[in-house]
Amino acid sequence: MTDATHAHEPHATGVSQKLNWLRAGVLGANDGIVSVASLVVGVAGATTDTPALLLAGVAGLVGGAISMALGEYVSVSSQRDSERALIAKERRELAEMPAEELEELTQLYQERGLSRDTAVQVAKELTAHDALAAHLEVELHIDQDDLVSPWQAAFSSAVAFTFGALLPLLAILLPPPEWRVPVTVVAVLIALAVTGSISARLGGASQGRAVLRLVIGGALALAATYAIGTLLGTTVV
Repeated sequence: MTDATHAHEPHATGVSQKLNWLRAGVLGANDGIVSVASLVVGVAGATTDTPALLLAGVAGLVGGAISMALGEYVSVSSQRDSERALIAKERRELAEMPAEELEELTQLYQERGLSRDTAVQVAKELTAHDALAAHLEVELHIDQDDLVSPWQAAFSSAVAFTFGALLPLLAILLPPPEWRVPVTVVAVLIALAVTGSISARLGGASQGRAVLRLVIGGALALAATYAIGTLLGTTVV
């Protein structure tokens, strides 16, 4: 291949951002499905009143989306603050004790299997090119140009939660009253199987286990809330 071809090949810039966005999205969708489904199925166990179901579902959707966004923002902000603090510390150490930092980088490459002479040469060349980037990558596994974004994680999580929550909300409202709960249960379990499969693929884990965990957990949540709704509805009546 020519140098020109290599120059146009895609690189890994933004990988952390993309993985963070996908992770927040999948978790948000899954939480939206389970949370709102449990809520509306529980209410459906107590009443068939459509306005009550709509009110409960919309309240759960809005409150859940805001909660998910806030949680992701706080979590990712803390992570980003920690990464920035580590970057500042490494920059200060490079300025105050460059010889010690060069030796540290050399030892890190030796631990990766390079000979002493090769490790010294690599450390010197990388330090001359960009000392901070070299230490961040090898020592701390941080890319200062690819820090996670709290706003992106919050937005992704809120949007995914909303789309996930719309499924059980529509499933409980559209069918006739006698079909509402069965249709919702089936739709939710299928959706959980899909999100479980996607999350497993993103993480390189077993799809079967991930799907089974989510489906069983979702089924238990729906059964529990429906039983509580039925019990309380009967008691009130």
